[in-house]
Amino acid sequence: MPHETRLGQSYGFRPARFFVARPLSIVKRRRERRADARTTTATTASTRARIARTLARARSATLATRDARGVVASAPPDEGRARRMSTARFYDDVRDATTRAMRYSVDGTWRTSASGSTCEALNPSKANAPANRFQACTTSEVDEVFAKAREAQRTWQRTPLHARAALLHRAATLMRENAGEMAEALVLEVAKGAKDARVEVERSADLIDYTAEEGVRLLGEGKLLMSDSFPGNDRTKLCMASKVPVGIILCIPPFNYPVNLCVSKIAPALIAGNTVVVKPPTQGCTATLHMIQCFLKAGFPAGTVQAVTGRGGEIGDYLTTHPEVNAISFTGGETGIRVAQKAGMVALQTELGGKDACIVLPDADLDLAAKSIVKGGFSYSGQRCTAVKLVAVFEEVADELLSKVNAQIAKMTVGQPEDDATITAVVSKSSADFIQSLVVDAESKGARLCQEWRREDNLIWPLLIDNVTHDMKICWEEPFGPVLPVVRVKSDAEALELVNKSRFGLQGCVFTKDIDRAIQMADAMETGTVQINGPPARGPDHFPFQGVKDSGIGSQGITNSINVMTKVKSTVINLSKPSYTVA
Repeated sequence: MPHETRLGQSYGFRPARFFVARPLSIVKRRRERRADARTTTATTASTRARIARTLARARSATLATRDARGVVASAPPDEGRARRMSTARFYDDVRDATTRAMRYSVDGTWRTSASGSTCEALNPSKANAPANRFQACTTSEVDEVFAKAREAQRTWQRTPLHARAALLHRAATLMRENAGEMAEALVLEVAKGAKDARVEVERSADLIDYTAEEGVRLLGEGKLLMSDSFPGNDRTKLCMASKVPVGIILCIPPFNYPVNLCVSKIAPALIAGNTVVVKPPTQGCTATLHMIQCFLKAGFPAGTVQAVTGRGGEIGDYLTTHPEVNAISFTGGETGIRVAQKAGMVALQTELGGKDACIVLPDADLDLAAKSIVKGGFSYSGQRCTAVKLVAVFEEVADELLSKVNAQIAKMTVGQPEDDATITAVVSKSSADFIQSLVVDAESKGARLCQEWRREDNLIWPLLIDNVTHDMKICWEEPFGPVLPVVRVKSDAEALELVNKSRFGLQGCVFTKDIDRAIQMADAMETGTVQINGPPARGPDHFPFQGVKDSGIGSQGITNSINVMTKVKSTVINLSKPSYTVA
């Protein structure tokens, strides 16, 4: 029997179920809405079939060898249909059976909001056609969610570490077993390639397993301090210091990795004894709620893991300033700055974007640099906080480097995510409009477009922009799309100026064969991480990940996240006379 399943069965909890009486007026309104509700038709049957086929191939490629860790391996072909039917049933109660809108999660159950309103997630690849609907929760429903989280946290913090870890392992197993529909939602709502969507789910399950194991080690030990180490004291005081949970963690993931960047918050919070309230992004909401279902089905106690959905303009500030919140873990853009300004006396962990520069020195391996620039700049259409967003290349090697980069760009496929195209649609029309405005501004000021500008709805063809100067907006703004500006430089100081004048400071990279020069450049770059001879990247997920300046507050990575989501408590034993331990 798989290790994760065995542990999950040994220490599994089952959330309590209950029914809430509703006023007749609410019941009547719901019946009226159900009578004329229409099922969303975001994609055609043929599109969904292509997604299913691509995901099936991706699953076979990524899971075939996982049974060595006790994880269920790929199903034989004759079991495929049964597995898909089982996965569909697994997520059945996440949707309202009549309206087909996604529900929100409270106290171990899925509910339809009393507001009677829903929000829409769109399909970026299909001219922003409706993809899914989810509940527009009210402030009173938010209050109830936090009340249940507080009630559950009092018990959860007293649950043994090994039992918390066992449930996390079980949730990871369920994610792997039910990855198909979760990955399909990523394809539909955020235009992520089918293979990459599957990888995100698998990576997230791995992160949960690692967090469970690391948490048991990290939180299973404390410190014993002796008073006589400080001048003027005998050994009359013994201080026992340990890590305790902070309470309720508000987790706000972004659209681009709504599963992975949610579990990177949830798993450390839960192993540390906190409860979590998740606010999913509008785009990517469905996949996030599917992920929450894995935690509920794993047997986490009612109120331990909950999710509220709705419009940020209506409940966003209410969530982030709620008096029951003890810590906020936020990944996103400019909104995070406002969250930090309003949050008050709570722990903050934020990652807010970057302008990650790639510095290419004259002695660099240009083939390696070109490959890394293309991978770093255009993966997932450049919609990554750690994407290469500026190339600073020395003049003497610029033409040769750009020739190699352009040759690789020419090989990229552009199209639909279900077909695993290299470049897919950006997340929204407003995003595409912003990217286009940066390109127009750069070209009007003398930049050279290495490819023809081309756009269809949200789909933007990959573009390298040469001869970018400091007066162009794209030199400083984060485009978050498949366009990459190139600035030609003549000195280390000029390259460092591009990095350090930016209001962002997430990551950067340096390409050179001179390790001494690489270290000097890395030390001088005002960023949270510097990659040497490799593109910017978040991960592996246990590596520290942090930004400076407007790129964020605090540090992520599994161990660092656990530390952010705990606080130190000390118990001091006062002795009547000094006592020194001997053996």
